[in-house]
Amino acid sequence: MAIVRSQCGQCAMGCGLRVLTDKSRQLRIEGDATHPANGGLLCARAIELEDSAGLEGRLSHPVMEGRRQGWDRVIAQIARRLTAILKRHGPGSIALHVGGRLLTEDYYVANKLMKGFFGSAHIHAPWLGDTARLQRAAFGEDVMPAAFEDIDRAGAILLVGGAIGRDHPVLMDRVQAARSNGARLIHLASPGEADAIEADLHLPVAPGGMGRLLGGLLLHCHDMGLVDSLWLKRHVAVPMGYWDGLRQGHDVWSVARACGLPPGSIRAFYETWAVDAQAVTLAGGGKAAAVLNLHLATGRIGRPGAAPFLIGGGANGMGAREVGCMADSLAAHMGFDAEALARTGRFWGARRMAMAPGLDGAGLLEAMRDGRIKALWSIGADEEATPWLREARALVPLSIRATDRLESDGAGWTCLLPSAAWIEKDGTLTGMDRLVSRQRRLRDLPGEARPDWWMLTRVAQAMGWGDAFHYEWAADIYREHVRLTAYQNDGARLLNLKRHAPISNPAYAELTPWRWGEVPFDEGRFPMPDGRARLLPVANQPDAAMF
Repeated sequence: MAIVRSQCGQCAMGCGLRVLTDKSRQLRIEGDATHPANGGLLCARAIELEDSAGLEGRLSHPVMEGRRQGWDRVIAQIARRLTAILKRHGPGSIALHVGGRLLTEDYYVANKLMKGFFGSAHIHAPWLGDTARLQRAAFGEDVMPAAFEDIDRAGAILLVGGAIGRDHPVLMDRVQAARSNGARLIHLASPGEADAIEADLHLPVAPGGMGRLLGGLLLHCHDMGLVDSLWLKRHVAVPMGYWDGLRQGHDVWSVARACGLPPGSIRAFYETWAVDAQAVTLAGGGKAAAVLNLHLATGRIGRPGAAPFLIGGGANGMGAREVGCMADSLAAHMGFDAEALARTGRFWGARRMAMAPGLDGAGLLEAMRDGRIKALWSIGADEEATPWLREARALVPLSIRATDRLESDGAGWTCLLPSAAWIEKDGTLTGMDRLVSRQRRLRDLPGEARPDWWMLTRVAQAMGWGDAFHYEWAADIYREHVRLTAYQNDGARLLNLKRHAPISNPAYAELTPWRWGEVPFDEGRFPMPDGRARLLPVANQPDAAMF
């Protein structure tokens, strides 16, 4: 029997596991008390991993055109067909779909192959949401300013929506522990969800009223002198007419009508949140812009116990964003500007760089219908994308699906590749608060299953790019990812993992959780050309007040 420290991977919390394994495929899972994300706590989804060790329903060998084939033959066929597509149709003719349960090493190789060698930024990752885009727009870089420890230090915790409490029970345990230590918890949710969580103040907000309520809170802070004008002048760019625009429809009476709440309840909420400088707001993507504005305008950011905390989806959404495995960014938190393209292309030894953001979602399907996209490679579990994938694979001549399960509609794919299940993966992932942890393999790969990065690497080598795809171990990919974040990074980007550039294979194997970025924006300086953050457009404001 052996003890392995690994990761749950069922949501973006990044909870650590302590797993007892033996020669059979049985697992005994408990929380890792030493892991910063959960401190030993677990929810039911983690325990369910014990049942995932079985092999029933597994895809155990490659299948091409409905026939079982060996890896060498399948890789040669994929490489030949992709080469022909690129030669005939050029860059941008290949698309990628990525799910949320992949490791950073998988995302890195997929993104590098797509953008540096296929010349395509067409990456469909709907589960990532808008967090990256909003944080780039507000801060200048996609950096989560909060950490789980900020919840422990907060004096007031604002929980926006009912889904967070329902979907992240370990996070809520931490919130309730902070409440037991004196923090005040305010819960804003729909009328049916408002009393599902123990809180000091519940506000059952009518549908469509949440944005108006948060905008009113920001206006209250401004009118009560809680918006630091010196802080704004030095550290935040406020659009001309912003406050006048916000005033329209955000007085207490208008907010009360929109939210279906008594004005007294709204005033109590505003006063409870506004008086505590140590405030953390937990919110999903729906009202993220309003939450970011609230913290930026009041200076509740860049210090322990004061930050907006946007709760994302996917087990490793932060890792995917770090390596740029999405349609609208490049890699290592770089955009598609000329300098970043040249830097990344030089570092990768790229053959053909994607020169602009790509398509995703409905736009990508439209490009497939028009015949502009000829091949789709899909990796990773993404149940909500099943309808999209079903339509997409029927629109392209070459469709490749890497999966660990025998899917009911698997016959619709040109090629099926057996990938690792979560408990068989080995690499790193980044929790939603920038905490990098090791996922360690709990079970050997069954049959001919292989990691996604391995498949992508072998195809790249077969297409003649072996000098750029020389990976033998996940540690090789991690080192390259780390070096790219530091390459010609003069401090303009906060994502810089240079401390791990020389990490050895044994040190990688023993890697303990660590967080990059220290306390982001602690000096009030943001990675914008003028060093200042930006207030974002929000609903219920006239265009003149939007930035």
